[in-house]
Amino acid sequence: MTRKDVRTQHDAVACDVCGRTLLRGEHAETYLAGASRRQVCELCTARAANEGWIRESASLEVSGGGRDRPERRPLRGRLRARYRRAREAAEAEPAREPVDEPASAALTYDPEHKIHAVPTNGEMKATRAVELFNASDHPRTVAGVARSLGAPGVTVRPGDDGSMVGIVVAWELCWYRYEVDLAEGPSAVRVAAQGYELAELAPEDQEANAGADELGGLALGVDDG
Repeated sequence: MTRKDVRTQHDAVACDVCGRTLLRGEHAETYLAGASRRQVCELCTARAANEGWIRESASLEVSGGGRDRPERRPLRGRLRARYRRAREAAEAEPAREPVDEPASAALTYDPEHKIHAVPTNGEMKATRAVELFNASDHPRTVAGVARSLGAPGVTVRPGDDGSMVGIVVAWELCWYRYEVDLAEGPSAVRVAAQGYELAELAPEDQEANAGADELGGLALGVDDG
């Protein structure tokens, strides 16, 4: 009797994010990046979402692939859920490791912690607030959301407090309100509020006077049309 040589077939699949070849039994998820299909391992799904790639199964669901299901969330709700996952993945990306410095460095003067001079007029305050925002980590979040929802409208308004400037970055499905304290320097940009309905914003916060580029950096002087 002739023995049969039984072999199992295993096609090597490489992750398009980290480049690692998946081991037998690992599952690769298909993502859409523009017109291309990408294979992503389970360890890199957060990085893929941060790059603006869309899970193929989610794309089919939004385009109507799940019409035979008895319970389906409205399209607006599914888009919000997809945006929320992309935002959480972007914000969960680990920060850079701090560089070890000698103990004597703690005694040196740090100019970023001094009290900064506050401009005297609204235009100069808005310009300085945009500079501080662009030097912070917040443009990364704006860019990540913009890859899914498009370019936002941006409103920059000096507040009643002489050193405070408000920045509102808004899309149709969500918005962020940032506060910038000009007296504190680069570390003084923080998220003050966020929401999912433009109706939650005051009319003056929807009068865009700035825009955002593909990296999330802001620029004044953009007409809202």
